[in-house]
Order: sequence, then C-alpha cells, then structure tokens
Amino acid sequence: MTHFPILSLITFLPLVGALFIMAVRGDATVVAQNARSVALWTSGVNFLLSLVLWFNFDTATAAFQFEEKAEWMPVFNVTYHMGVDGISMLFVLLTTLLTPVCVLASWDSIKDRVKEYMIAFLVMETMMVGMFCALDMVLFYIFFEGVLLPMFLIIGVWGGPRRVYSAFKFFLYTLAGSVLMLLAMLAMYFDAGTTDVPALMKHAFPVAMQPWLWLAFFASFAVKVPMWPVHTWLPDAHVEAPTAGSVILAGVLLKFGGYGFLRFSLPMFPEATVMFTPLIYTLSIVAVIYTSLVALAQEDMKKLIAYSSVAHMGFVTVGAFTLTVQGIEGAIYQMLSHGVVSAALFLVVGVVYDRMHSREIAAYGGLVHRMPAYSLIFMLFMLASVGLPGTGGFVGEFLVLVGAFQANSWVALFTATGVILGAVYMLFLYRRVIFGKLTKESLMKIADMSPREMAVFAPLVVLVLWMGVYPSSFLDVMHVSVADLLKNFEAARAAAETLAVAAN
Repeated sequence: MTHFPILSLITFLPLVGALFIMAVRGDATVVAQNARSVALWTSGVNFLLSLVLWFNFDTATAAFQFEEKAEWMPVFNVTYHMGVDGISMLFVLLTTLLTPVCVLASWDSIKDRVKEYMIAFLVMETMMVGMFCALDMVLFYIFFEGVLLPMFLIIGVWGGPRRVYSAFKFFLYTLAGSVLMLLAMLAMYFDAGTTDVPALMKHAFPVAMQPWLWLAFFASFAVKVPMWPVHTWLPDAHVEAPTAGSVILAGVLLKFGGYGFLRFSLPMFPEATVMFTPLIYTLSIVAVIYTSLVALAQEDMKKLIAYSSVAHMGFVTVGAFTLTVQGIEGAIYQMLSHGVVSAALFLVVGVVYDRMHSREIAAYGGLVHRMPAYSLIFMLFMLASVGLPGTGGFVGEFLVLVGAFQANSWVALFTATGVILGAVYMLFLYRRVIFGKLTKESLMKIADMSPREMAVFAPLVVLVLWMGVYPSSFLDVMHVSVADLLKNFEAARAAAETLAVAAN
C-alpha cells in the first residue's frame, strides 16, 4: 500500500462516477435509474476502498500514512500533498459510509432532476474526503470551500418551501468566516514560507501573531461546528434540506469545524489556544444549555434534532479544548458517534415525512401500533443520542466529561447538564410520536418500513452498537495521534516560554 495512491483514488473516484452520470443519455426514467445505480455503486466501492485503508492503517505510529506528494505550484512552494493520521482516518470512513446511505435513502424520495442530484452528492463526497486527507493548506482550503457549492444546490434545488433563503443563509454564513481564514493562511505562508501542513505544525509562529491567526481560523471553524451564536443558519438549513441533505450536513459537514480545531488551531497556535480556552468553554456551555432548552420548545421534528446537534457539538468543543488525552479522544469519538446518530435521526424523520409529508410532532402519535419496526429503530437512536451506556453516544460524552473534570470541574458540571436536558427533549419527542393511542385518521393505514429502508438503517444500527460495546477498536486508531498532538503542544508552549524569558 506504500506506493499505491489509494487516497487520491478514494478522493476522486466519486468525481469519476459524477462524470459518468453526466454522460448518461436516454429516456428520463432510464436516466434517473442509471444515475441512482451509478451513484450507489460508486459510493459503495469507495466505502470498500476506505475499509482497505483502515485494515492497512498502522495504529502504532502518529506519523501521516499513505502519503502522496507531487509538485503543483512550485513557484509558490505549494504541493499536492495527501495523507491521513489516526484523527483524519476515522472521518474518511464516516464520510464514505454515509454517502451510499444517503444515495439509498434518496432512491424513491427524489423524483425530479435525479441525475443532477446524484452528481451533486458525488462531487460533495470528493470534496469532503479531500478535505480530511489534504496536507497542504491551499489544497485544504479548496476542498473546504468546495463543499459549499453542491450543498448549496442540494438545499436550494431539492429543499422545502423556504429552500432558497436557507441555501443563501448557509452559503453566506460559512463563506464569510472562511474569508478570514484565507487571510490568516496568507499570513502563515509569508511567515513560514510554506503551505505544507506537517511543516506548519512544527513551525513556531510568533506569540504576538498567534491570537490574530487563531481568531481568523475560529471565525471559520465556529460557523462550521456550529457554535453559539453563529449557529442560526443550521436549523433553517436542516428544515429545508431534503432528508439526505440533512444527513450529510449533520453527519459530516458539522465535523469540519471540530477537525479544523484539532488540525490547525491546537498544534499551530498553542499560546493562543490557552489564551482563548475560557472563551471556548463559555460559548460551548451556553450552546449546550441554551440550545437544549430551545430544542425542548420545538414542534418540528427536524428543528428539534437540529438544535440537539448544536448542543452535542458543544460537548465536542469542550472536549477538544480540555487539552487532555481523554477530552480530545472524547471530542473525536463524540463527532463520530454524532455523525452516525444524528444522520440516523434525520433518516427516521424522513421515513414518516415520505408517508405523511409533515414534520410536525403534533401530526403523529401512537405509531407503535402501526409501525413496530420503525418504533424500535427510532428508540435505539433516540437512546444513543441521550447517551445510553452500550451505545456510541455514551462513550464520547463520558470521555469528554472525564477530560473536563481534569481541566475545570465547573466546566464539567455545566457541560453535564446537557446530558439531562438531552434526555428530556429526546424522550419528550419519542413519547409524543410513538406512544399513546392511535387516534388520527390519517395514520390508520400508515405502513411500516420497507426492505430498502431497513437496508438504509442496518449499517447505522450495527455501528452505533459496535461503538458502544467495543470502543477500543476506534480509540486505538486515534490514541497515538492524540498523544503526539498533546506532546507537541506542550513542547511548543515550553519553547515559547523559554524564548519569552530569554527576551526579558
């Protein structure tokens, strides 16, 4: 595997599938069916390739693996540099898993412009995988921003009644923050003379420069997470996006910010990270408590789950900035678990929406009498979201709280309230939709899940239980990389302090 460009293959194979779909001609029905099939096969093969990557991954080293490097813009010292470590490897797997799930979930629900829809999803997969694999700052930025266009189209073309407003709000929020990040990247390039990420991680940026660079990156990553108060684009985007759009938005795109903090903010700006950690704690705790209370007040199922995502991502930012092994591993695990569980919850809403064309909680009730299989699946992912032991949600939240207690017991106490509030709003949702008497006439003949819908949920059910029962299979992958990140972080801080003492 050393010399085979498997990362480039995994990154650009979906783009090849998209080009193939573009070339498909014929009757509209035939074209739509062929587009679905090509998208499913392409994304399915890509997932299998990412499993090959996982099986050949060496968990004993913190170095970047499967590296590919080639000249790109030698005049500016910019290279095509790809590679994965124990942190990014898991996000590549998450992306390649959720893409075929989204294609399968859209099989019947998307009836118009199917060809263009499948092209948009495959292009987006290329951008998402490329972002996690990029080891050059320019390459990272291209993939990071490239995701915006297909997601903008998915919301704006195939979304709900307010789709255009939501698509533009999503685009402008995320683009505005990224402009500041681009300026910071230019400043880093002029200071370090390179755009190579591993080299930048070893470069000692001036202490006076670090806060400005950190804030510029924060402006972009905070919107992506999203952190309070720049989270307002998320509920609108989720509500208006088609089901698969919400799945990929919650499952992968929200992880861009957390991944960015771990790849750029912590290792490159250690002094600024320590300086702004109280700010992160404050915003994260407000997000956990405030958005949980807002979720409790929602009457739209998608909006409730969207606000719950903001609360759960608050755990991620707390864990990442505890600067402890347990906290950072918990943040990564929480991102992975949330990627699976939130994706599944949006799919759960999509099942009944396809039948009733309503997301209002009040439109349902007593579904257990007509949809027992659906009720069981819903219960599993609802409990995983709450953090029930035996599910992936518990492991991530537990590790974050362990790390938070080591860093600041008050931060841990306030963050833990999110666990209680999460149980309240999720159980409230489940009781109103599933339990009670079946009194509404419109629900009397509602059908339980089809075999295709069962196939969509099957890998997510297995994964959420696997993550809960055998977490070491994932923690072992990230542990060495996380430990190395903290080791380099402390070494950089010690070096900065030595220089400060010498200067005085």
